[in-house]
Amino acid sequence: MNIPYKIAVLIYIFNDAGQLLLLHRKKFPNKDLYSPIGGKLEQDLGESPYACALREIREEIQIDLTLADIRLMGIVSERSYASQTSTESHWLMFCFEVTKPLNFPPREFDEGQLEWVAPTLIETLDIPKTDREVIWPLVQKHSTMLRRDDDGGEFFSVHIDCTDANHFLITHET
Repeated sequence: MNIPYKIAVLIYIFNDAGQLLLLHRKKFPNKDLYSPIGGKLEQDLGESPYACALREIREEIQIDLTLADIRLMGIVSERSYASQTSTESHWLMFCFEVTKPLNFPPREFDEGQLEWVAPTLIETLDIPKTDREVIWPLVQKHSTMLRRDDDGGEFFSVHIDCTDANHFLITHET
């Protein structure tokens, strides 16, 4: 069966206290789980991943940023990811980080509840399995906001084969 990629962005935002902004999702995919803000590219408009990241930031936290305020940290491709809807999808995700702290109170909107979370507590939250096992560890290693005093900032690319939901086949491509 031919399944086209869904193309999306994930955006990692930190505040002055070093907390990560997460969305406790009310909608599918990943309903009832925590994830960074983000969304799908408007492919019919020819939207770029950078433009999508800036649009999603504006829509979800009402802050206008520029290209100088975001950094492409990595790319994640997922083969046969199945969410709670039990439909299988391939995902191509561009992982961005905002390169300066943002400070605003948590709030609720139609997608769910925005919450500031200490990075040390993320492993205690309900997050998607690929995030827990692959994506979050890569973000911790490559984020300039988390690793200001050492060698953070490199780029990552990883492919996650989710065909077997219990045992991912992970290929680091950089």
